[in-house]
Amino acid sequence: MPAKAVILLIIMINIIPSTSHAHIVNGNEWYTYERMEEDLRGLKRIYRQDMKIVSIGKTEWGKNIWAVKLGKGESSIIILGGHHGREWLTSSLVMSKLEHYLDAYSNHENLFGYNTSILNEVSIWFIPMVNPDGIRIQQEGIDFLPEHKQKELLLMNENNNDFDRWKANGKGVDLNRQYPAGWAAIRKRQSPSYQFYKGEFPLEARETRAIVSFTRKQAPLMAVTYHSSGRVLYWKFNKNKTALERDLAIAKKLSDITGYKLDYPQEHAVGGGFSDWFATEFDKPSFTPEISYPVEDTNPPLSVFREEWERNKKVGLFLATEAKRRFLRKEINGQKEE
Repeated sequence: MPAKAVILLIIMINIIPSTSHAHIVNGNEWYTYERMEEDLRGLKRIYRQDMKIVSIGKTEWGKNIWAVKLGKGESSIIILGGHHGREWLTSSLVMSKLEHYLDAYSNHENLFGYNTSILNEVSIWFIPMVNPDGIRIQQEGIDFLPEHKQKELLLMNENNNDFDRWKANGKGVDLNRQYPAGWAAIRKRQSPSYQFYKGEFPLEARETRAIVSFTRKQAPLMAVTYHSSGRVLYWKFNKNKTALERDLAIAKKLSDITGYKLDYPQEHAVGGGFSDWFATEFDKPSFTPEISYPVEDTNPPLSVFREEWERNKKVGLFLATEAKRRFLRKEINGQKEE
């Protein structure tokens, strides 16, 4: 090949963007806050025009709580993961969903049977890790903390040196018992703990204040907040009959997609959760899938990730499509109808 042709080829390779790439998010590894931030930077380098990353607030220990917008639609749905320390596999699941949707959307491709152009009308906000502080405690223990902090957390963990069961944030508050709806009815644990302490008042924790403030600003049409474990789908959070009928119809479709059986929130989980609050605040559907087969007081094993991905990969696109069908007005013969 002539030298000029070689030079021209090299120039073309350098200026023509590649449309293929190795997957950035790896659900087969322990998913840390630092790994999530690294993955977000990597995704932003590739999909700069198709995503928006914002910090919506800080954790009790000063970590950013990141939210990512995919799509150009003014309306949106919201998907959250990582409310509890031992449930970080939900963070890698949400991040994997973000990456696959981004790739298809940026290349104007259908994905999992859905037309990704739906995201031009209904965007998706992803909040992969609500509780970075609690996740670090669960993953690393407490040796990285000053001695006085170690003593505080050890007491919250009932003097158990094993922090595998840790659910709370960095101050011993269970974030999914912090939301205003039904908070007063929750049986109160007397002091900060590795789980179930609802705090002294609703939205006491910085993390839940950030989530509520951001969600009110966006007013999503639907919500999904991932937890673990049990492979069930909690759906009954609305109070009025019409909303319950609507939500049940959507939940049945989600159950078909994920293979999770429909269930009601467990007794100790009633009230104070994000889905309780979202359904009450917006009168819109909210769903809480519990990924993984049942595990007791620890994180689900990495070995379940592939199956949970297959069960959940369609969820965001399905709900964006369903949100458009149910809530966005459309022009028919010059008249607007719901």
